[in-house]
Formats: sequence, structure tokens, C-alpha cells
Amino acid sequence: MSEKPYVPLYRVTDSIIHLVAEISELVGVVTVKGETALNPHLRRANQIRTIHSSLAIENNSLSLEQMTDIINGKRVLGSPNEIREVKNAFDAYSLMLTFDPFNIEDLLKSHRILMAELTNEAGRFRFGGVGVFAGERLVHMAPPADVIPKLISDLIHWVKTTNTHPLIKSCVFHYEFEFIHPFSDGNGRMGRMGQTLLLSRWKPIFNWLPVETLIRERQQEYYTILGVADKAADSTAFIEFMLRVIRDALNDLMQTEQVREQVTDQVERLMSTLGNETLSAKELLERLGLKHRPTFSNNYLRPALELSLIEMTVPDKPNSSKQQYRAVKRNSD
Repeated sequence: MSEKPYVPLYRVTDSIIHLVAEISELVGVVTVKGETALNPHLRRANQIRTIHSSLAIENNSLSLEQMTDIINGKRVLGSPNEIREVKNAFDAYSLMLTFDPFNIEDLLKSHRILMAELTNEAGRFRFGGVGVFAGERLVHMAPPADVIPKLISDLIHWVKTTNTHPLIKSCVFHYEFEFIHPFSDGNGRMGRMGQTLLLSRWKPIFNWLPVETLIRERQQEYYTILGVADKAADSTAFIEFMLRVIRDALNDLMQTEQVREQVTDQVERLMSTLGNETLSAKELLERLGLKHRPTFSNNYLRPALELSLIEMTVPDKPNSSKQQYRAVKRNSD
């Protein structure tokens, strides 16, 4: 007799049903409005945020600005391994939609790209045992290496053939992939990217929705919930957690787009001119090629301040002779 296939265990709770309905409604609103499809700059920025957050979860210390510079081909001072992680992740996410989520060879290929020059086992399942530690405490002992090919094959077969809703299915895959831990390194990155790929096959918006950003903000809860699911021997708690993260990421996207809809061409010019610098009103006037101070104040400066896109360096003295302005750094970044 052949061995029974590995089948994920989970329950569809009322909370999961409500979250699936809520997310589906949000996806419908965003898709109908078509905002992100019309904004390639936002898509690229979100992809970089995704990469930054996914690597930060794995203790990469480079800032969002440094990663952006690396991806844009600029030289950055930093650990060679951390810089390589960024380049690899950008290559992998850029090719993500060409990967078949139901093909093991594509799974190995994506790992080879993601972990190139970072491990000798890039693109290969692990050969030995592995445990997940929190400090010195073992929090998860992964299955032995000799059963990895079968477990992954069974998981992919389940994902391909199940009638489970794509939102739930992607969460189950993410959890089960982390449980199996098929690689010697890079499992977290692969699991998150794999879920994004499955969601992107369902709705294209997920290709540039920075879900990892919110996972990073809730990193401790992320690991705690993985432990809860391990102890319960099913992924229900993890599904609920990830669906809340997806819902919140969609809400954040809609809020971002609502702000962008209010941004005039003049404010766009101001933000582009300001960039990452801190400049005085006089310097901004000169760079914008403007001479009429009231026009600058009414059409450029004040709207940007009201939308919280820029901030004063001396907020308690708006008319200070030392007053300068800089772009507001978002918490999610």
C-alpha cells in the first residue's frame, strides 16, 4: 500500500468566513477603481517595501532608502551578504509571476535566485535536520530531510486540486511551507513569496500589495501564531492572522490612494523637487522656478502640509527664519 498523502489540517471558522468576505469586497473596490494599475510608481515603491520588510523580518539591517538605492543601481555601504539579499530578492520578485506555483522545479528555481551566493544549498532541498529557535529555545523541529520531497509534492498537489477559497488556500500553503521547512535557509522568504504568488494568480493586485510590511510590524505576533498553530496541529489560527494582515494591507492601500487623489500636479512637483532633502522655502522656490511667494504658499506648500506629505523642521515656530521642510517618513516604511 502506498503512503497516505500529506493533507493540511484547518477549520473554516466564522471569523475566517467574515474576513474572506471583507477582503473580497475590498479587492473588488480597488480593482474597479483601477488605481494601482494606473500608478506604476506606486507598484514599484510597494514592491521595494515588500522586499525591505521581508528581509527585515530575517534581520537584514539595511534601511528602506539603502535598499531603494541598491535596486536603482547605486553604491551602498553595508554588509555584502545583506546587499546580495536585496539584489536576489528584487530579481526573484521581478520574476515571480513567471513561476508556476504548482511546479516543484519552479519552486527550486525561485529559491536558487533568492539565495544565490548566500548558501551552498541554493535551489536544493535541505540534506539534514533543522530546528527553528527563539534565542536558545527550540520552538519548532522540522520534519526529517528524507521526507521533504514527498511532503512538498503532497502540499503542491493539495494546493492545485483543492476547492478551498484562494485566500484560505494561500494562508494554508504559507503555514505548511514554514512547518515543512524544506530548505536549509530562506524558508521564511520563500513562504511569504509563495503566498504572494498564489494570491497574485487569484487577483493581480496582490503582486504589488505590501503584505510583508504589516507582517513585519506584527513580527512577534507572526511567530507566536506560528507556534500556536504548531501546538494545535492545524493552521486555523495562522489563517485568521494572515487574513487580518491582508485586510489591513488593503485598507492601507485604499487610504494611500485616497490621499494621492487629493494631490495636485503642483504638490507632485513640490514632492519631486524636495525628494529626500531638507530645504527652506526660498530654496524650494528657486528649484521650482517660481517667483510669486503667495502662489507657492497657496498651491504648493500649504496643500502638502495639510495632506501631511511634508513637515516643518521647526513646527512650533512656523515663521522662523530657520524654517525648513522635509518629506514625512511613513511608519510602515
